[in-house]
Amino acid sequence: MEPVLIVGAGIVGLTLGQALKQKNIPFKIFERDATPEARGQGWAITLHWALEYMFKMLPEATLSRIQDVQVDPDVARHDNGNFLFINLETGEPKYKIPPNRRWRVNREKMRRALLCGIEEHVHWGHRVTGLSLPENEDRVHLLFQNASAVSGRLVVGIEGSRSMVRQILRPDSFDNVPLGINFTGVAVDLTPEDVQPLRDMDPLLFQGCHPRTGVFFWFSMLETPLVNGTANTRDERYRAQICMSWPEESANDRVAPTDEGRLANMKKRAVGFAPFLQHAVDQIPAGTPVTEINLADWECLDWNNHDGRVTLAGDAAHAMTMYRGEAANHGILDAFCLTEAIDQVFNHGVTTSVALGKYEHEMRERTRRAVQLSRQACRDAHSWERLDGNSAILTKRAIVAS
Repeated sequence: MEPVLIVGAGIVGLTLGQALKQKNIPFKIFERDATPEARGQGWAITLHWALEYMFKMLPEATLSRIQDVQVDPDVARHDNGNFLFINLETGEPKYKIPPNRRWRVNREKMRRALLCGIEEHVHWGHRVTGLSLPENEDRVHLLFQNASAVSGRLVVGIEGSRSMVRQILRPDSFDNVPLGINFTGVAVDLTPEDVQPLRDMDPLLFQGCHPRTGVFFWFSMLETPLVNGTANTRDERYRAQICMSWPEESANDRVAPTDEGRLANMKKRAVGFAPFLQHAVDQIPAGTPVTEINLADWECLDWNNHDGRVTLAGDAAHAMTMYRGEAANHGILDAFCLTEAIDQVFNHGVTTSVALGKYEHEMRERTRRAVQLSRQACRDAHSWERLDGNSAILTKRAIVAS
């Protein structure tokens, strides 16, 4: 049988590969990076309502490996799923977002966990440049920058928010739409004394807005001493993620081109925070790399799937901001639904056109609404006046379809 060709070896692409392996469906994964270590895979993500689908499609050994890469195993054993939104000026909690069961995991380590057992299916250093779709054939050819090509039953583009497969399917409208909000963040090491006031607020993560300036702040754990091996040593340290975002209203709001300028901006915008929050930003050491994230989304527009031979999933299909923490969860549900659709093709005689059509219909209904909610959550996060119990950033995270 011709294999499923997966473009992208990120979390969603590897999850799909693991799920297809359980169904004995042939697949190949192609990744543009030369090696798994070619670039970092971000900081950490929260898995919540998608856990149900992970349990259904992933083998026990893989689930165990993912559970082992939670950023704080001790907290995970007793976690109540708390999501706090605080007043940055006073440091007081303002809202408690309805909780879900959650795993807060290191993104890069989760990727390694998902690679285990399917390494031979992943082909590194393959940058997609095009597709060939022969008429009257149930196959597609994937073309690469190195002039090689491969044939398969269908192609799934899961290579992130700047997907080449999306560009091929929607050459007229593939670009993400900027939101006009700037975002920078750091990963920083903290002593037990420095991290304690932050962990007293919440041991895993919290977020908030400054009522007068509209600046948004995000804190989350990345590593504890137990995880990084410094527990009970003189060098005991925690590692945390500190991020800030703000609307771009003038040229002065643009992100600086250097780490030094970006860090100076974060410290300037933290003036007026509650003392323990301002201290957390002020103590970020000079020379710390400061990452800019371009906030933009793509609302899962229609595309021609060429009789079910080409489709999209994850950020390639529905890029959304992180303010509801749902992008990875929707991507994992995409992988679950797509596995069921592909199983219908390979093992039950359903045509790719019918099976992939059903997958795309459900995914569009679900994720168009999710993109809109995440966009609204981003805007609400920077306006204290907009925040109430019905704000998109504060409502329960759940699967919502229009």
